[in-house]
Amino acid sequence: MISKKMTALLNDQLNFEMHSAYVYLGMVAYASSLGLNGIAGWFRIQVKEELEHAGKFFEYIQKQGGDVELKGIEAGKVEFASAASLFEESMKHEKKVTKRILDLTDAAKKEDDYSTDSFLLWFLNEQVEEEAQITDILQKLAIGGKTGNSLLILDGILGQRK
Repeated sequence: MISKKMTALLNDQLNFEMHSAYVYLGMVAYASSLGLNGIAGWFRIQVKEELEHAGKFFEYIQKQGGDVELKGIEAGKVEFASAASLFEESMKHEKKVTKRILDLTDAAKKEDDYSTDSFLLWFLNEQVEEEAQITDILQKLAIGGKTGNSLLILDGILGQRK
């Protein structure tokens, strides 16, 4: 069983993961509005992943005897400076997620909550993967340019993500 403090922290993260899905859903809307269906599809997968992450927190809280608390979800924006800026914003958001997971890990360690510490390890590894993916995309945009043909080529590449 986890402490009330840890339950509250995990609930905050559960709700932040739901917000993250909204953030990416806004990016889907923007990319779709530009006709960049490959990029929109890439972000649709991000939405699905964030919802899965929220589900993992939901299940863990319940398995540990905690009460799930669902809160209002802050909407994501649907207007951006450019298609390339979607990935810059995505990286900022993922760095925020990483910081939050690290803070949760620190809190679990302070409480000698080894179960939660172990649970959070999956998310730390996931964040390494998330940031690496976006870094790769940002590097491609830096090399090829953030508009024109290179953006269309990137759209095609990202559309292959399953």
